[in-house]
Amino acid sequence: MFKKILIANRGEVALRIMRACKEMGIKTVAVYSTEDEHTYPVEYADEKVCIGPAPANQSYLVMSSIIAAAKNTGAEAIHPGYGFLAENADFARACVDNDIVFIGPSAECIESMGNKAAARDTMKACGVPTVPGSDGVVETVEEARKFADAVGYPVLVKASAGGGGKGMREVHDPADLESQFTAAKAEAQAAFGNGDVYLEKLVLRPRHVEVQIVADKFGNRISLCERDCSLQRRHQKLLEEAPSPALTEEIRRAMGVAAVKAVRATNYENAGTIEFLLDHDGKFYFMEMNTRVQVEHPVTEQVTGTDIIKEQLRIAAGEPLSCLDRVPFAPNGHAMEFRINAEDPDHDFRPCPGNITAFKVPGGPGVRVETYIEAGSRISPYYDSMVAKLIVWGQNRDECIARGKRALSEFKIEGIKTTIPFHLKVLDNQAFIDGRVYTDFIETEMGEE
Repeated sequence: MFKKILIANRGEVALRIMRACKEMGIKTVAVYSTEDEHTYPVEYADEKVCIGPAPANQSYLVMSSIIAAAKNTGAEAIHPGYGFLAENADFARACVDNDIVFIGPSAECIESMGNKAAARDTMKACGVPTVPGSDGVVETVEEARKFADAVGYPVLVKASAGGGGKGMREVHDPADLESQFTAAKAEAQAAFGNGDVYLEKLVLRPRHVEVQIVADKFGNRISLCERDCSLQRRHQKLLEEAPSPALTEEIRRAMGVAAVKAVRATNYENAGTIEFLLDHDGKFYFMEMNTRVQVEHPVTEQVTGTDIIKEQLRIAAGEPLSCLDRVPFAPNGHAMEFRINAEDPDHDFRPCPGNITAFKVPGGPGVRVETYIEAGSRISPYYDSMVAKLIVWGQNRDECIARGKRALSEFKIEGIKTTIPFHLKVLDNQAFIDGRVYTDFIETEMGEE
């Protein structure tokens, strides 16, 4: 096992990784921008290195500074967390080139699964169900029109190197295809430096269900059940739960088998997530693979009793998974995660950076809070708006909802606006209570455009 690890991230995920390291007897190195110098994760780490000014492109995204920090402090490995450089194949390669272990999959896996068109082709080849789509990148409007005419409208134009809804356009009317195709390419080029797009048949009102996997160097590939991430706004997840209220045992098994097939086909090692769309008939289709730990990993931890960060560390150190004796996994109880963001839900979720004047977290049975915030902390305009993640567990979904309402009502944050009032409205919504949640839930059930 490693003796010292550098965490190439900030905020709650940096603290989450550091806590796992401390329990395993591993020393930690925090890197930080000048904006984050006095945050709790920097204080918590055994060592700290300043890597630049506040803007991420001058600090957390500067690979050479992070590699130098690792070498200068004697860190044997780097954990990238999520966001920033977590899915950057060049960074994974730079770690290896400098004799530093990258705690994640290989650069080749990141590249192959990061290109959505190529990933989709890989899944088709290994028998994982995929949404009917174009054969690779679509270069021209004429090609796009030919595909759309063949499969029927509506269709979805998607950036090959995309994520977070960028470079994605729905087309319901043939007259709009050219303008949406052109707009998607332009947005993809601006966001990712890659204007390639492909087309898929649009699955109407799907659920977004993903399967957490872990895979070690000994050929052990395990599905840790699924998470339902259907409650989204503009393709950004706001609330996740496990297990999915939409899955039967038969679908759960089939989805887990498909996820393991995907891992086997790519020779994937470490933790990752296979994301699927689930339609009204119970058919599911591969959407993409996330080659990192995800924001919502705690809900899976709560229903499987598995520490995913510790498993990542074991895999990267060349050790076998510690959870093999519990395979196959069946979800124990029900868990939900609420993303508490510094946003104003009454005004189009606009960001609300600022100083937090009061901060009190909820407690009690089945309540977990992941945060780096304290009273007096500042939510910076330079980074994402996440303040905390509230995770609740119950013996069943009804208890989980009740516990979520209780915990949210206890959560006290003053000085900024947050998404807590929004989450309380969701938990009072009858469609949500009934488990009728689709990716357009906020627009259709809560009246938001």
